[in-house]
Amino acid sequence: MVNYLSSSFVYTKIANLILWFYADVRYGIPYGAILILSALLLPEPTYSGPELITYFRGAQIFEDELKHHKNTTWIVCLYAAWHPACVNFAPVFSELSASYSLENFKFGKIDVGRYPEAATKYRVQDGPTSRQLPTLILFSEGQEKTRKPHADHTGKLQKFLFSKDNIKAAFNIDGIYEECKTKLAAKSKKTEKVE
Repeated sequence: MVNYLSSSFVYTKIANLILWFYADVRYGIPYGAILILSALLLPEPTYSGPELITYFRGAQIFEDELKHHKNTTWIVCLYAAWHPACVNFAPVFSELSASYSLENFKFGKIDVGRYPEAATKYRVQDGPTSRQLPTLILFSEGQEKTRKPHADHTGKLQKFLFSKDNIKAAFNIDGIYEECKTKLAAKSKKTEKVE
């Protein structure tokens, strides 16, 4: 609901600006100046809560990480900092990372706006009208297992609502978390026996 309200406020401001200019340019110019000034002085708030996210500088660095730590399960978000859907999704992804991160279950992000080779490698359109941003990909044992949103057999992109509950259900995050936790416990028991 917040996304819709945010978009409607932006469109309302633009419509009012047009109407003020249409009524009289002398009213439109101060109103436009007020809009610009308020946007500069009062920017939209960003998430500043806890997160356990690794930010990768390109696809190659992430690929190297996958090769070195094959036992780690990753959920990677391909995003663009300027894309409204990615901005709105950032707090949800941060909360998930803070709740579910383990030594062998990690969360990462790659900015495809800054590193377009990552968009090409993972087949994500990074244009302003892209409906593939953000894209979440689950990597297990160094291989891609699933992604959201994904294309169906005809190549049409399937819609996906990026809410906390939908992501937990689509990627079985609770199941992966328990599995990774069990593997960590078994690994720690082995190291205790060796000592």
